[in-house]
Amino acid sequence: MQIRGFKLRLPLDIQFLFTANPEDYTNRGSIITPLKDRIESQILTHYPEEIEIARQITKQEARISEDQRKRIEIPEIMEILLEQISFEARESEYIDDRSGVSARLSISGFENLVSAAERRMLINNEKKTCVRITDFWGVVPAITGKVELVYEGEQEGPYAVAIALLGAAIKNVFLDYFPSPDDADPEGRDPYGTIRAWFSGGNTIDLLNDATDKDFAAALQEVAGLEKLVKGIKKIPKGQERTFMELALHGLAEFNVINKDFLDSTFSFRDLLADMLDDDDIFDEDDY
Repeated sequence: MQIRGFKLRLPLDIQFLFTANPEDYTNRGSIITPLKDRIESQILTHYPEEIEIARQITKQEARISEDQRKRIEIPEIMEILLEQISFEARESEYIDDRSGVSARLSISGFENLVSAAERRMLINNEKKTCVRITDFWGVVPAITGKVELVYEGEQEGPYAVAIALLGAAIKNVFLDYFPSPDDADPEGRDPYGTIRAWFSGGNTIDLLNDATDKDFAAALQEVAGLEKLVKGIKKIPKGQERTFMELALHGLAEFNVINKDFLDSTFSFRDLLADMLDDDDIFDEDDY
């Protein structure tokens, strides 16, 4: 520092902070050029490399009201699934890997996820609720608004890419708790045999986005073998069986064990083979 022409060196304990408009740097992995000019340095940054660190950042930065925290339960597996979407996006061939994933994707997604659950709770006049995978419809806008697509991604469409990222995240998280349907059991046992048989019998299940907690739980209970499957997994937290029952259905759909459709705010699960045979051009009597 300089005082009236005299240069002095003082032991100052000072921390300098530099900032810029958020829209200029949230989609990049390094500090922007205007900020570089101010501090004469280029500081390289990186995305969180572990899910747990990413979860901590998201929970720290997300704006969740105290009332939301008290009334809406957010299972740990839902937080992991949300972060996994960001991890999948950074590896996606449809997204620009240099600047295509905003650091705020998970933060905005977390806020939207809680808001979707809160909306459902208020519609049903419930005092409390728990976040579901069906509530992730509210996260889709956060995904489409926080990624930069390459040409192939533009051809697929932002919505289709967002749904694909959610599916990939579900598949990844599913394998952390359940055995892969693609791996043969050495003893010839099929952990999903009862569930397969139930759907093969022509049964279907519809999970409505705005269903009450009671109706949602009742719908999951209809699937034979689903609750038994979940209770047989030791590392599933007590009291979260319903959450993992829903995860199991979505996971089996991602592995093409059963079919899943999303129409009019409803996830519909049915037998995969039966759904294929419903094609009007198959087994047309006029062709024989």
